[in-house]
Amino acid sequence: MSNSPLVVNASDVTLDLGRVRDPALRAIGEKVVQGLRLEGGEALTMFTSPDIIGLGLIADFANRRKNGEIVTFAANQHINPTNVCYLRTTCVFCSFARLPKEEGAYHYTLEQAFEEASTAANGLTKEFHIVGGLDMKAGLQYYSDMFRGLKQRHPQVHIKALTAVEIAHIARIEKMSIHDVLVALRESGLDTLPGGGAEVFGRGVRMNIAEKKLAGEDWINVHRTAHNLGIRSNCTMLYGHVETMQDRVDHLQLLRDLQDETGGFLAYIPLAYHPDHNDLGKELGREGTATTGYDDLRNLAVGRLFLDNFDHIKTHWIMVTPFLSQASLAFGVNDLEGTVVREKIYHEAGATTDQGMTLDDILKLIRGAGRIPAERDSFYKTLRVFERASPVAAAA
Repeated sequence: MSNSPLVVNASDVTLDLGRVRDPALRAIGEKVVQGLRLEGGEALTMFTSPDIIGLGLIADFANRRKNGEIVTFAANQHINPTNVCYLRTTCVFCSFARLPKEEGAYHYTLEQAFEEASTAANGLTKEFHIVGGLDMKAGLQYYSDMFRGLKQRHPQVHIKALTAVEIAHIARIEKMSIHDVLVALRESGLDTLPGGGAEVFGRGVRMNIAEKKLAGEDWINVHRTAHNLGIRSNCTMLYGHVETMQDRVDHLQLLRDLQDETGGFLAYIPLAYHPDHNDLGKELGREGTATTGYDDLRNLAVGRLFLDNFDHIKTHWIMVTPFLSQASLAFGVNDLEGTVVREKIYHEAGATTDQGMTLDDILKLIRGAGRIPAERDSFYKTLRVFERASPVAAAA
């Protein structure tokens, strides 16, 4: 095999396989160059290869071929209406949930939710990202009234809300089908679903970290139902706790299979487990960040390469720090979690990042990686493209 660069298409995207030290990864790179689909065994190789730089080169090539130099972000705002959750004692990885009478428990009134969303009145916020606990007082009426009220006050803002777990919770307490709950919420203003609650689909893992949570196949079914209704969604994987590398591969396989079937996923977002202030972290004897920078970059790169039917791979800077998110732009990532404004869930688990990021900081981060920033809407339509920084400014 030649070590010379391989020029793949008219846009002169190149991959120098001679820089990939691991022969097994080099063979994977050859398949990626040819546009061939990777198999589960090859995903396992990518999760275990010591050649993180080689993996990044291949993932960066795949991303550039698909998305060029553009890195997108959204002007979004996170709203967490309640942390009350009846799974408080069985979801041992969670630091956010509280029982109804536990210290720190809260449940927003509608007016409180509208007040938190009032910053959208400045016209800059384009998306509300709304997730919370499984609160018995947060049923269909609660969220329907919330979404209608938000749309009345901010008709220009997209509502991305409620994980598959929350949708199933509403269906259960209302004695309705998943289909009918989604239809009712869509009529109230729901636009898309976030990807949370997936954790890791393997039954053994879920029995260990979230014994009574929605099963993996049921999570898939909620998103399948949403896609069949024309409701797009994101998807995630929570990594870095008790899962094996094979568990990760199996999880990604299920996501890729559903995307083949429906085409309804917008983006894949790997989420790093944080061990502070939760029972799992205590059980594992961990404090601080549980994952390593290598593992964070690896999960993003493998997502880019194995999920070949996904256009967008997102880095969640709140969980892995802006610095690592910036580095990930050379590991297959083309989308950055946006402005956020106020994040609660992962900060309860020990995240030390800021709760929001300004537009200027986002532009600086993307430009510093040598990429071109672009603001997008929730469906990944480009709203505006910013100038790339000059080489002198980027170096500074």
